[in-house]
Amino acid sequence: MTEWPILSIVTFLPAIGALALLMIPGDEEIVARNSRLVALWTTLITFIISLLLWSGFDLTTADFQFVEQRDWLGGNISYHMGIDGISLMFILLTTFLMPVCILASWESITTRVREYMIAFLLMETLMIGVFCTLDLMIFYLFFEGGLIPMFLIIGIWGGPNKIYATFKFFLYTFLGSVLMLLAIMAMYLDAGTTDMTVLLKHVFDPGLQKWLWLAFFASFVVKMPMWPAHTWLPDAHVEAPTAGSVILAGVLLKMGGYGFLRFSLPMFPVASDYFTPLIFGLSIMAIIYTSLVALAQEDMKKLIAYSSVAHMGFVTLGIFTFTQQGLEGGILLMLSHGIVAGALFLCVGVVYDRMHSREIATYGGLVNRMPRYAFVFMVFTLASIGLPGTSAFVGEFLILVGTFQVNTWAAFLATIGVILGAAYMLWLYRRVIFGALTKENLLAILDLSRREVAIFVPLIAVVIWMGVYPSSFLDVMHVSVNNLIQQHEAAMAAYTGADGVTLASLGGEAGQ
Repeated sequence: MTEWPILSIVTFLPAIGALALLMIPGDEEIVARNSRLVALWTTLITFIISLLLWSGFDLTTADFQFVEQRDWLGGNISYHMGIDGISLMFILLTTFLMPVCILASWESITTRVREYMIAFLLMETLMIGVFCTLDLMIFYLFFEGGLIPMFLIIGIWGGPNKIYATFKFFLYTFLGSVLMLLAIMAMYLDAGTTDMTVLLKHVFDPGLQKWLWLAFFASFVVKMPMWPAHTWLPDAHVEAPTAGSVILAGVLLKMGGYGFLRFSLPMFPVASDYFTPLIFGLSIMAIIYTSLVALAQEDMKKLIAYSSVAHMGFVTLGIFTFTQQGLEGGILLMLSHGIVAGALFLCVGVVYDRMHSREIATYGGLVNRMPRYAFVFMVFTLASIGLPGTSAFVGEFLILVGTFQVNTWAAFLATIGVILGAAYMLWLYRRVIFGALTKENLLAILDLSRREVAIFVPLIAVVIWMGVYPSSFLDVMHVSVNNLIQQHEAAMAAYTGADGVTLASLGGEAGQ
């Protein structure tokens, strides 16, 4: 596999599938049917090829693997691809969720089917590119390019207030990323290259690090999103079609966390240490505040959207502990949340397709008519609250262990969020599933179809697999995470004087 450009194939195969969709002849019905088939097979083949990356990955080295590099633009800007144990996990998450999204849209999307599938395939290419690229400029192109397909998916196939939600989503994320572009330009002027492998070894002045860190933070804080830059997320989720919500929660939100791991911690270690109290404060606020807001929601999608903000608070808390447990727990929780939150949005989509309502009060007693649905919803509800044996438990437990090592109060307050998470998810499940079936319009509601069962079975399998055998995922990222921690410790040692005072606190003159 090292002799053929497997990363380029995985990245651009969906885009080739999108081009193939443009050439499908026939009337609207034939085009729609064939577009679904081509999109499904393209995403399945992409997923299979991504599994080859996992099977051929060397677990003993922190170096980037499957590296490809070609000259592209002048001034040391090149087409540079490569992955480590961290980025591999996010590629697998993306390629795994995309066939699920295509299947979830099989019957619910009936207008402009070809254009819808093209948007999803292009978005897959852009998302995979974010996790594969090793050049800052290419990263920025992929990172920002992903806004366009999602903008179209919400704006064309969304709900009644789709235009408002679309522009709010676009403006929030775009404005934050403009500052990141300025930071990339400053890094190029300082280091003379945008090659990430070179930048990881370049020592930025601590004063400059603070400004660069803040510029990247402006983009990542919106993308995750962290409190208080989270207000676009509930609106985007409510108006997006089901598959759009799945990919938004499953992958797009993870780009912020990935950015912290790939840029903020290794390239700006002194600034990351300096701003850790800020991150801890925002994370705790997100965990507790948005959990309380979730308890007050009457719309199922909004409740799950606010729960996503709370879970991302756990992720940032773990990442900025700079401990093995915290970092690995943060990555594992991002993977788990991608599966679980996506599955919960699919559960909402199942009943929405039947009743055209997301209001919790519309339902009640569904277990009497939809036992298979009640079981599936139960699995992902329990996974969301971190039941032992499910994927979220391992990630949250590691995060709390890592946080306890560095800040006892932060760990204590984060634990309150675990309790609140159980409260709002069990409250949701009780009102929708349990009780007597008294509403007449629910008496004829149908249980899960075979297609819907086929969607949920692999999601359940992965959630249980991650909960029962997490080492199969942790082993992949362990060396890369350990290398990241060593880099951070070495950088902090270099910037710490003999009296133990961190030079980052001395301002821009440090490092002279």
